[in-house]
This record gives sequence, C-alpha cells and structure tokens, in this order.
Amino acid sequence: MYLGIDMGTSGIKAMLVDERFETVAVAHAALDVSRPHPGWSEQAPADWIAATETVLDSLRASHGEALATLRGIGLSGHMHGATLLDASDAVLRPCILWNDGRSGAQCETLTARADFHGIAGNLVMAGFTAPKLLWVAENEPEIFAKTAKVLLPKDYLRLWLTGEHVSEMSDAAGTLWLDTGRRDWSDTLLEATGLTRDHMPALVEGSDVSGHLRKDLAERWGVAQVPVAGGAGDNAATACGMGVMRPGTGFLSLGTSGVLFAASDRYQPNTGDAVHTFCHAVPETWHQMGVILSASDSMSWLSEITGRGVPELAALVPERVDAPARVTFLPYLSGERTPLNDPGAAGAFVGLRRDVALPEMVQAVMEGVAMAFADSVRVLRKAGTPIEAAFAVGGGARSRAWLTLCASITGLRLLVPKDGDFGAAFGAAKLAAAAATGEAGDAIFAQPEVGEEILPDTDLRDAYAKKYDAYMRGYPAVKSLEF
Repeated sequence: MYLGIDMGTSGIKAMLVDERFETVAVAHAALDVSRPHPGWSEQAPADWIAATETVLDSLRASHGEALATLRGIGLSGHMHGATLLDASDAVLRPCILWNDGRSGAQCETLTARADFHGIAGNLVMAGFTAPKLLWVAENEPEIFAKTAKVLLPKDYLRLWLTGEHVSEMSDAAGTLWLDTGRRDWSDTLLEATGLTRDHMPALVEGSDVSGHLRKDLAERWGVAQVPVAGGAGDNAATACGMGVMRPGTGFLSLGTSGVLFAASDRYQPNTGDAVHTFCHAVPETWHQMGVILSASDSMSWLSEITGRGVPELAALVPERVDAPARVTFLPYLSGERTPLNDPGAAGAFVGLRRDVALPEMVQAVMEGVAMAFADSVRVLRKAGTPIEAAFAVGGGARSRAWLTLCASITGLRLLVPKDGDFGAAFGAAKLAAAAATGEAGDAIFAQPEVGEEILPDTDLRDAYAKKYDAYMRGYPAVKSLEF
C-alpha cells in the first residue's frame, strides 16, 4: 500500500492505494481559514496536525489490515504559505496562506531589489512566499527576528511526520527563493528578503525519500517506519496522478479558478505574460501554468444573479452550438492572473441586446472562460511550451457543452479520463511509490485511460477565431472606462 496525504485549504485528504494504484480507502477532515482583516488569510499549523491525526486514525480504524502493509507516504499541499518557526521548531504565528493579499507593497520592493523574474522565473505577486516574509519583517519585526526556519505548509506536516526540515522542488519554486533553472536556493533572492540558506529546509526531488516516519507515529498507526517522499505542490501532484510528465502533455482544470498546466523538459519562463514557471516533482522536468481566477466561479456568479442552479444553467447550452453567442463575456470577476497580471481587472458582458436571453448569456460565460484558457495556450506556446492535448478535470468538466466550447476555442484536444479520482492525493501516493521503489518512470506515472476525446469543432474555428480577436480587445477597452 501507498498513502497520499493532500493538504487542501479546506481540508486534509488521505488516500490509500495498492500497488496497482487502485483506491483502497479515502478519509477527509475539514480545516477552517481565519480572515482577521480584509485581504488576510491564515491557518493554524496545529490544525493541520490535528486533521491529519483524524484521517489517519480513521484509516487505521477502517482499514488497519491494509494500512499495515504500507510501503511509503507522499505529501502534497497548497503552495506559497509562510510557516514561521523558531529555533526549537515552535510556530511563531499563524501561517499566511497562498490567497492572502496583504503584501502588495512588498512585491514592488522585492522586484526592485533583485532579478526575481530571471532567477525565480515568476513575477513577484502577493500570493507567493517571499513578499509575505518581507511584510512580516516590516510589520512584525519581533517575529521576524525569532524566525529560524520558513516552511511551506505540507513541509511543516513533513516535519511532524519525520522530524526533518525538507522541501522539494515543485513547492520550493513557489516561494520565489528558488533558482528555478538550477533547482537550488538562490542566495541573491534570499538576501533580498533578509534571509539566508540557514532559514531554508533541505531540498530533494519530489520522487526522492525525504525522511522516514517517526517511531511513535508508526506504532500509533500500526505501520513500519516507511519512507516519506518529497511530494509536490498541489498542481504538480495532480499532474503526477494524471501522468502529465512530458512535453506536449497537460491538463485543463475547470475548477473555481482555472489552470492550464503543461509539462516541459527545460526552464523557459515567460514573466511578461504572467505565466507561472515551476520545477516539476521529478528530476530534470519543469512545468508552466496559466492561471485564471474565475473559471467555474463565473458560472457560480451567474447562478447567484439568476437564482438558477449551475447544473440547470449549464443544461441551457446544447452540446454542440451552431454559432458563437452574440454577446461576449470577460471573466475577470476577481481580477486576472494570466496573461494580464491585473488584480483590478473587471468582468463585463459586451454586446447585450434586448433579445439576448439567458441561454445565450450562459453560452457567453462558457465562451469567455474558454477564451481565457486560449490566452494561456497562446502565452505558453509563446514561451516555447507546446501543448496540443490536455486532460480535462474539475467540476466544470462535467459539462460536455463547456468542454466542447473549450476545445473549439483553444484548439486543444481534450481528454476526459474514465471514472476515477486523479487529484493531488492520488499523485502524492504515486510519489510515495516512486520514493519507496526507486522508480519514477511510466510504470508509476502512467496516464489514465481516456474515456472520451473531445475535438475542436472545425466548422466553428473561423467564427471563434474572429470572436477571440474581439475578446482580446475587450480588456483594454473596459479598462479605459474605469472610474
């Protein structure tokens, strides 16, 4: 058996799989987010430990015999969080999470101090870890002075499991302190934040052994002191679960936010278009992501406005449309990441007429999100990262109409996996197997069986190419009207 533990913002998920990577058991425990001030988002690391104890105690109670044959543990988790520890590993303050926006001013400071764009391969954004530490230095200097180690959320969980201060490349790349091309900490970027290598954990690849389960925990759950893999950040772990490890492969996630993830065999950043460039969880591999902030959340917004459920709205659009909607939707309801890097970007319906009814508005929302993904395809290719096909995942992928529009507008072949859970916990379990066996090839990171392939509708290609040109003119036009 192999165990994958995923730390999500809203909960801990543990997945136990066998040597064929068939799911044996799953357990969940909820987590809360604290928002003490507008724009702040924090969690107590003690809550992560308590939730992990809950899920593993549950697995021991329900599947103790299977758990007893455990050979490895893998970790995944939400990225960019700042967990600050003193010299005795005591937590100094609540963890500042990925979606905390307090450090906007510090982003400008860091950008001016060092070549974060070239070395880290990413724009300095408030979501990343480095500006959070500069905020602490400027606003909580007594905390900063006591900080002996800075750990990412899943790596604090690793410290509890193994007693080791270790991170891995995919998550470390999201701190802005990693030389992403060299896969090592950057002294230059650390110095710009008032830190040194001594503040950082050791680094391993995600498929390597990072430590072994502590004796007391092994006895508690009736397992051996098994190896704990380096693991991965949440999106890289999802990619591991889906076998997205080589150039030309990717996944398109139609979740609350949207992610277009593409694997790469080289470091080739494109910060000018707000592309995220990170190390992948296996050696000599990188990945790039286009991130849109309101994917299925755009449909949720329309649902709230109309009082209709999202499935009911989605059902208003046929699986194959005859023509693009006459109205254009800009899906920037919470600002936008790729390629605009504009937290103040605003959404809009453009071209409304009296005879535009709700079904056409729903279609326009689906098209607008698909065009945001087309933006990501364009800038990933501009960075030299080819992507022709992508696995479709996330809640929005349950709509065949939406996937058909995404395929037609992005030009991607969308691959719908057969039934199964291919999320981050599954990927973490595969990384556990890689660490335990020393193998990190196709036998472990195989792609799931494809249940359906959705191709672009060639009859609509020219019409959507014309509409995409209009869509791209929409953002600057709306921006010029802000008051």
